[in-house]
Amino acid sequence: MPALQIMARAKKGSVGRREFLKGVAAGAGTLAGASALTGASALAASVDTLPGASPLAAKAAAAASAPAPRGMPFPPAVEGDPPPTAEVLTVDRTGSDFMVDVLKALGFEYVCAVAGSSFRALHESVINYGGNKNPEFITCLHEEQSVAMAHGFAKIEGKPLCIFAHGTVGLQHASMAIYNAYCDRVPVYLVIANNLDATMRSPAYGEWAHSVLDAAAMVRDYTKWDDQPLSLQHFAESAVRAYKIAMTPPMAPVLLVADSELQENPIREGTRLSIPKVTLPAPPQGDSGAVAETARLLVQAENPVIVVDRTARTQAGIDHLVELAETLQAAVIDINGRMNFPTRHPLNQSNRRGAVVSNADVIVGLEALDLWSVVNSFHDQVRRSSRPIMKPGAKLVSISAGDLYTKANYQEFNRFTEVDLAIAADAEATLPALIEETRRRITPERKRTFQDRGAKLAAAHNVALEAAREEAAYGWDASPVSTARLSAELWAQIKTDDWSLVSIIHHFSWWPIRLWDFKKSYQYLGRQGGGGIGYNAPATVGAALANRKYGRLSVSIQDDGDLLFSPAVLWTAAHHRIPLLSVMHNNRAYHEELMHVQRMADRHQRGIDRAGIGTSFTDPNMDFAKLAQSMGVYAEGPIDNPRDLGPALRRAIAVVKRGEPALLDVVTQPR
Repeated sequence: MPALQIMARAKKGSVGRREFLKGVAAGAGTLAGASALTGASALAASVDTLPGASPLAAKAAAAASAPAPRGMPFPPAVEGDPPPTAEVLTVDRTGSDFMVDVLKALGFEYVCAVAGSSFRALHESVINYGGNKNPEFITCLHEEQSVAMAHGFAKIEGKPLCIFAHGTVGLQHASMAIYNAYCDRVPVYLVIANNLDATMRSPAYGEWAHSVLDAAAMVRDYTKWDDQPLSLQHFAESAVRAYKIAMTPPMAPVLLVADSELQENPIREGTRLSIPKVTLPAPPQGDSGAVAETARLLVQAENPVIVVDRTARTQAGIDHLVELAETLQAAVIDINGRMNFPTRHPLNQSNRRGAVVSNADVIVGLEALDLWSVVNSFHDQVRRSSRPIMKPGAKLVSISAGDLYTKANYQEFNRFTEVDLAIAADAEATLPALIEETRRRITPERKRTFQDRGAKLAAAHNVALEAAREEAAYGWDASPVSTARLSAELWAQIKTDDWSLVSIIHHFSWWPIRLWDFKKSYQYLGRQGGGGIGYNAPATVGAALANRKYGRLSVSIQDDGDLLFSPAVLWTAAHHRIPLLSVMHNNRAYHEELMHVQRMADRHQRGIDRAGIGTSFTDPNMDFAKLAQSMGVYAEGPIDNPRDLGPALRRAIAVVKRGEPALLDVVTQPR
């Protein structure tokens, strides 16, 4: 609205909390117009004509009439008292205020966002109208960081936090992290802002280029649901629907488009708005007949195997898995998409996967997203060839909510696996019925057989654990530091605390899984889903944010290449006082890619001496400690002598326990 129209008449009556805008806009418009027409002297005179002009405003005008200092194109602004008769630009209640009421009703603790003009009203409503509490605004510096933080947070809390993103460009930045969360079955709640009528706004380039008719189309293939509400009541209903859909297994990201004008316009007098009650549906359980058949197969099997991946969303899920395994005295293989099964439990046979699978006569996969890789094995990484390891005639059962997806990605995201029985249901919700049916079918004779089998599995588990400890001793005093030594030193420092390993570790030769004692659901969060690099650093900060109120010690083993995708998240951790210990796995390379180039060079018989080109971070070496320090994070390193590791860990942990992030730059062996 033009400034002259804004000042056409004075608003009568009382004004709410946003009165501050009335004088700023009106006074600035008058002063700017006078200066443009008659110069600095007229600017000074114009102040005298303003009703209620204050001495401070007169001083500002006088300062403006003086010559500007060299290098300063405009005179410095001095804040004055606003004229009492100016038009009010906004009112107490805008659309964005009601949207914040909806977010509060959904129980969001935080909103992660990079500031953007398209959701400026929502931003302001969160921090002022909403008091910057439930949700609290977490300042991020990249949209991929925002979503990855939400990804890590949800894997601790079992519920999403909210993300704001700016139009088309913000959503494109966020897209890789959204895909990771979709593949990982994690609920992420996105609100992006879009100006459906760009003619209502400034004709600036960004308003047009950042506004589209169907913004959600860019990520629709890997979100579970989206909507573009056209009214505030529509927004409330769609917001609640989105939350329910995100939280119903299989969980996945959802997206709402909040029109910028809908945010900024006042709520019309007399408008009746309501927020629907949030009622989450019960997770879908398996068909009773199919569950009974699965129990029959398990009880009759001589060597049953239970394969778990993203099975246990909660501690109750872990407890049910333990109960099922102990009832059957069956081997358990954990693919480690989550913390599913205690690592020191004698029935955990994850370190013996090949031997156990090849001997199995019944294999039951519970939310095993990559069941194909369990029953097959790569025997030639150069030519990408594989062979089946499951013996002929063995029965394969899958219980997975992934079969409930309505998207085109059939049977999850990995290679299709032929199974004998497929149950489209949430595995954790189905476990109690499966346990009950299994117990009902066990005879005393089968129970004695199970006990003998369990004793043999326990003995094999102990042998595998001792073998892992012996293997860890190789290169113990080597420099750079071996990954096994780093894992052992870290475990020695944290094992008596209430700890949570919030990072991925498959690039770390799985040493923590092989050596540490994992028991609780929050002690390991699993992989990133889609395999996108750049997940780990922000996801660990998000998980540490969730752990903070519980007083847990959050620990991350941070890949160097991953941190380089989103290093600014270190500032977010420092700024918001998020306690997190990040220990760098600084092998100075994208080592997995380096190995792939070496394999290709081998295959082509050209030698591997040039494989470091394009895969290594040397010449010069990076100093991650200085990088962290520049962001306000306590940091030490680079550490390449293993004898220095223990004392450095103790110092860094002390920093984290007082509520701040810390980073140790450890130069490590490749794997």
